[in-house]
Amino acid sequence: MVPMTTPRLLCEGLTRRLPSGGHVITVLDDVDLRIEAGEFVAILGPSGSGKSTLLGLLAGLDRPSVGTVQLDGVALERLDEDALALLRREKVGFVFQNFQLLANLTARENILLPMELGGKAGAAARADELLARVGLAERGHHYPSQLSGGEQQRVALARAFGPRPSVLLADEPTGNLDRDTGRNALDLLVDLREAEGTTLVLVTHDPQVAERAGRRVRLEGGRVVEDDGAAGSRGGGMAGDDVAQDVARGTGAAPAP
Repeated sequence: MVPMTTPRLLCEGLTRRLPSGGHVITVLDDVDLRIEAGEFVAILGPSGSGKSTLLGLLAGLDRPSVGTVQLDGVALERLDEDALALLRREKVGFVFQNFQLLANLTARENILLPMELGGKAGAAARADELLARVGLAERGHHYPSQLSGGEQQRVALARAFGPRPSVLLADEPTGNLDRDTGRNALDLLVDLREAEGTTLVLVTHDPQVAERAGRRVRLEGGRVVEDDGAAGSRGGGMAGDDVAQDVARGTGAAPAP
């Protein structure tokens, strides 16, 4: 019998409940999900189905009411905030719908920052390599305000891949871009993921974006109602967001409900 390998991400009985107007609402409900190293998984569902909440729990930015989330076999809910921040810095990259670049840093400095905070060797060369790979080799000295939306998202992709995370979590990464620019950004994201061998979990409401993934998981009402890549996954859901500038700086504080 061949032993099972440790999955990159594992959710078991994942449930998130939140107070709302004197009541408690269940936003994720008993989700089981196993994601292997190197997979590209799209999380689909209507607004309020629990997509962003699930992404936040996978990153350890929120804590489950019930159940467990494991990253490379480590149960995130058992870690304190300092240990979670360190784990995120070492293993998790983020791409946001609204880019979350630091306005007072140039494109190159934005890419460098998480690598420098993580003490990564060769950070300067890695930043220059990624600027070239995203087609911005000549724009590294420009500030975010001097870049188009598509260019800002390319910088955000380069920043996310810079530290070579084992997992990349993307929340509607093309949502603020027009169709053609969004398609180009998605092409770049897929190309970088394939080249780096990164596990990618992407939240989207767009079926065309989801079609690029090797596996699609659909949430409705906080539950997994469809998973075309794994038998027996079941589900739960809510909506919570934002890691904003803390994640951009590499600290990653948990968002408020």
